[in-house]
Amino acid sequence: MKPPPFEYEAPRDLGAALDVLEQCGADGKVLAGGQSLVPLLNFRLARPEVLIDINEVQELAYLRREDGRLHIGSLTRDAQAERSRLVADHWPLLADALRWVGHPQIRNRGTVGGSVAHADPAAELPVVLCALDARYHARSTRGARTLDSEEMFRGQLQTGLEPDELLCEIEVPAMAPGAGWAFMEFARRHGDFALGGAAVVVESDEDAVCRRAAICLLGAGPTPVRPRAAEQALVGHPLTADVVSAAAADAVRDIRPRGDIHGGSEYRTSLIETLVGRALTGAAARANGAAS
Repeated sequence: MKPPPFEYEAPRDLGAALDVLEQCGADGKVLAGGQSLVPLLNFRLARPEVLIDINEVQELAYLRREDGRLHIGSLTRDAQAERSRLVADHWPLLADALRWVGHPQIRNRGTVGGSVAHADPAAELPVVLCALDARYHARSTRGARTLDSEEMFRGQLQTGLEPDELLCEIEVPAMAPGAGWAFMEFARRHGDFALGGAAVVVESDEDAVCRRAAICLLGAGPTPVRPRAAEQALVGHPLTADVVSAAAADAVRDIRPRGDIHGGSEYRTSLIETLVGRALTGAAARANGAAS
């Protein structure tokens, strides 16, 4: 299939891109890597009047560490972040999840900001960034605005960005020294959309007692899901098999994932529970190893 007709704009700097967005509003659609947008165009599920290609806005392509925080320009390619020693050394959860994003060809073109702005609940990056308590910096000709994950991810393929706003940067706080982490997902084939998954960060004390936990579920609903009660229930306890099993069950207690030909809702719920348990066990082992 071929996309519907559209006008094409290719601004060369951020100011020009924001001007075009202001003029187009809801009639415009931003093109970065195009790995999600182009299929939507070809199936005519997206019909923008104007396609705004930001690939020349190279000021949005960067990875840097400032005051202990990771700053990711929205045009940073997935492959660049995947190969980054900075990311691998200080945000290993993000580095681990990146290798699960599609295939190498997709990661070579796909962008971190594009994955966030697309807001697919089966995508790895929104889930991991949510678990890491990332913040999202948007710009428009009206000014700048910062959103947290609950504000950013509003529904399936829906974000909190206004039509004239451009996601410019993702800011990721530092992981605590010695924090354990794990990312788990299951797909029928590597590169397919996952049927379920979980991203976990655990901080433990010298006695292997959990001080803090972050859990985010992939494919559990229309947005990344943080089961806050399950996180809090882990605090103050060593992550034994029984504690992990109870937390995993609690994490999926209120989710109702949509079923399809690849797996029904009950199957997906059970799958996510299993993956949460494995991720917690793996994260606890890393945290306890660092503490010992």
